[in-house]
Amino acid sequence: MFFTNLQLYRLPAPWAFSPEQLEAALAPYSFTPAGSNELLRQGWDKPRPNGGLVHVLNKQMLILLGTEKKLLPATVINQVAKARAAEMEEAQGFAPGKKAMKDLKERVADELLPRAFTIRSNTWTWIDPVNGWLVVNAASPAKADEVIKLLLKAVDRMPLESLRVQRSPMAVMTEWLTADDAPAGFTVDMDTELRATGESKAAVRYVKHSLDPEEVRRHIAAGKQCNRLALTWDSKISFILTESLAIKGVKPLDVINEKESSVKNDEERFDCEFALMTGELAKLIGDVVLALGGFADEGCQNADRQAA
Repeated sequence: MFFTNLQLYRLPAPWAFSPEQLEAALAPYSFTPAGSNELLRQGWDKPRPNGGLVHVLNKQMLILLGTEKKLLPATVINQVAKARAAEMEEAQGFAPGKKAMKDLKERVADELLPRAFTIRSNTWTWIDPVNGWLVVNAASPAKADEVIKLLLKAVDRMPLESLRVQRSPMAVMTEWLTADDAPAGFTVDMDTELRATGESKAAVRYVKHSLDPEEVRRHIAAGKQCNRLALTWDSKISFILTESLAIKGVKPLDVINEKESSVKNDEERFDCEFALMTGELAKLIGDVVLALGGFADEGCQNADRQAA
């Protein structure tokens, strides 16, 4: 159950909020299936069957946002409404006006909603109170925002912040490509994207393609900067670092997969994977932040100390 896309947020380290407190806070917002006339329903669900809303292992916490959404395409509503409008025109001798059509579409949507297909999706969130991380397994910030919005509603005054680092990820990744050298513990892989910062927004993308240092430098000299870069950390995990500090396409390599292979029981396998994931990803995230100059607020604190 390795997370594949990491949207990163900071908590105070250590975060003095127990699993029991979190469980109690999430309980009023627990997941229940959507009713027949509901288009969307979200709530906190159990990460493990027969468990609680907070799964805990080695002080690491795992929570799960469940979402049920009804599929009711506008094309279907319009098609049925059009047929109904034709019947009305035949019966009354004239076509319904704009307001009547709007009301008709709303009635059709209400009629079709109970018969619409339901799609269930899960968004996993890992909370590391020891190192001060909240990590949402989501490909987009918008999906992560759904988790954060409901979490802040449940946990009063939760001290959650966006991740900020001292140096621009785009500038630092561009430097690595210019020097053809990654920071200690990392290697550059074969996927990257270089994008112009001017009005043209011209971009060059390499996908599973060896990076020719001279060719890359020419693109950089022409005004492009790196906004996505594939890296491998400590020969254990490959991923893509983005300009927005998202870590995407996370893949554990063989050295980690081999540690899981001897575990057969489903519950043991789940906990083994969770322990491995949290242990390794906490180190990876820490090294990424360090490679980008550290936390932005640490830079401010250092400057304050020097001024004093």
